[in-house]
Amino acid sequence: MPTNEYALFLHRFIQNPKQVGSVVPSSRFLAGTMVRSVPWNEVTAIAELGSGTGAITRFIAPQVTGSAKALLFEMDDMMKNDLQTTYPTFTCHSNACHLTKIMKQQGISQLDCIMSGLPFFNFKSALRETLLNEISEALKPGGYFIAFQYSLQMKKHLSEKFVIEKIDFVPFNFPPAFVYTCRKRELPNRY
Repeated sequence: MPTNEYALFLHRFIQNPKQVGSVVPSSRFLAGTMVRSVPWNEVTAIAELGSGTGAITRFIAPQVTGSAKALLFEMDDMMKNDLQTTYPTFTCHSNACHLTKIMKQQGISQLDCIMSGLPFFNFKSALRETLLNEISEALKPGGYFIAFQYSLQMKKHLSEKFVIEKIDFVPFNFPPAFVYTCRKRELPNRY
């Protein structure tokens, strides 16, 4: 990763630590762990929340093939513009709180997978709840939600919304991180 990406990330962290969540972009070890959790042959639509400088996006991009659609969400305008330039076939948006609205605009009814680098625990509870509701509504039944966090503090909250299939610990990241691989609950059978 170019040095200027590290500098940009650090600068944005200093300006807004609760929104950025880390002083450096995610490591290739973290990105690899997240990407390996996805059944890519089933993915026709995916979103990445908190794309930042593209540390995880660069691992997602080779997997998104054919007519599959990818939505990137990044609040920081400079980072978002860089993402749009680097990944012109993906669409970039600012606010993940509008995920389902943007999906409709893009002609996407449900997502197969959502990957997230958002620092959920740093957010106020109302924002956290809005984001998790948007994620749940956007995913197809059985769809994947893969998120990294720097602690296990979100485990209980995530387990109320999703089925947590596994939690991987990634020590070779700064700071070390936990990758939650979750699935949206299947709809109950109705007779």
